[in-house]
Amino acid sequence: MALKFDTDFDPSYGQGVTVAPDVLRITAKNPSPFTFYGTNSYIVGRKTLGVIDPGPEDDAHLKALLEVIADRPVSHIFVSHTHRDHSPLAAQLKRRTGAIVLAQGPHRPARPLRIGEINPLDASADTNFNPDIALPDDKMVDGDGWAIRTVLTPGHTANHSAFALEGTGILFSADHVMAWATSIVAPPDGAMADYMASLDRLIERDDRLLLPGHGGPVTAPRSFMRELKTHRRMREHAILGQIRRGDRTIKDMVKAIYRDTDPRLHGAAGLSVLAHLEDLVARGLVSTDGDPAIDGIFAPVA
Repeated sequence: MALKFDTDFDPSYGQGVTVAPDVLRITAKNPSPFTFYGTNSYIVGRKTLGVIDPGPEDDAHLKALLEVIADRPVSHIFVSHTHRDHSPLAAQLKRRTGAIVLAQGPHRPARPLRIGEINPLDASADTNFNPDIALPDDKMVDGDGWAIRTVLTPGHTANHSAFALEGTGILFSADHVMAWATSIVAPPDGAMADYMASLDRLIERDDRLLLPGHGGPVTAPRSFMRELKTHRRMREHAILGQIRRGDRTIKDMVKAIYRDTDPRLHGAAGLSVLAHLEDLVARGLVSTDGDPAIDGIFAPVA
């Protein structure tokens, strides 16, 4: 059974949309095949506020955030990960509000670049970002009438975090789990083994509502995430199937597996296949006589 996505979403650009008690969503106008309608920023609280994922370097989005914030103080800015659609506006928002910036840490890859490998995601990384406070896993940050707990979820990026709004059953899942599409897991920034482990961790939680970095909410988190896990395993099986049928390169696998996918996304699809292949090689299910990311020729392990 195909995974069912929810693409019914009104971005209401420039407006604060109430998505839960004392939680407003403001969507940046940066639509693309990878960001859907744009990046969601969230404002938490009533008197003194917290902001989650301020978004891209965009004057109109900064203006919208400040208009919704109005004259209320902002104490904390939380950043889920260091892609340019999520973290860059933190610096300007900090200057305007005096809030402290919190995140897992600066941008870093899930593994080192190999000799001869070029990172195709370099342009999407916010390498200038550096939080005021580095958040370890399970760290509780107390605000004014609200508290946020860090839930580290590496996979999409090595420094990806989700944030739990304590006592509400709400998890800000950023790009790890989204209702409109699967998350991109692309080496060297991301790693499939990490992504699947983080997905298992979220499945074990008892969250009732996920508020993602793009698109609308996930209203039945556990069942949806189980379907996501099944979807990833099916993709893994499809890759193994193509290798057994004789495909030996990532390009050939993408052509067969993603034949109905928008060609603009085939580059990202190739990185997703690479992420699966790195995991399959590490688990001893596939062999390669070259570097998987550069010149790998893949074969099944008997």
